[in-house]
Amino acid sequence: MNIYEEFDKRRNAGNERVFAQNDLVYNRFFNLDTNAYREGALNEKTKQLIGLSCSLMLRCNDCTIYHIREAVNCGATREEINEAMEIALVIGGSIVVPHLRYALEALDELLG
Repeated sequence: MNIYEEFDKRRNAGNERVFAQNDLVYNRFFNLDTNAYREGALNEKTKQLIGLSCSLMLRCNDCTIYHIREAVNCGATREEINEAMEIALVIGGSIVVPHLRYALEALDELLG
């Protein structure tokens, strides 16, 4: 199973548990997240690249691979993704390096 298959399996199962709670706050948060990445003054690709930078800084591998895939789906190139990850590294420092390694592995798996 590759990184993305494992991620999708774990994410889908977890989301089913969350949504099964039928909790107002959970549902509103997920809706807010969905709406934040919609086209607006910033295009979706830019928002996904920002999400990627923030995810690396927060050291969330699940979020990182999610935003890599979404950025690629929005047309981001390897170069654009690397530049977004550079920002996270500069701001976050060396603590970001292990997550950068994982992100590059996920990017290579996605783009070959």
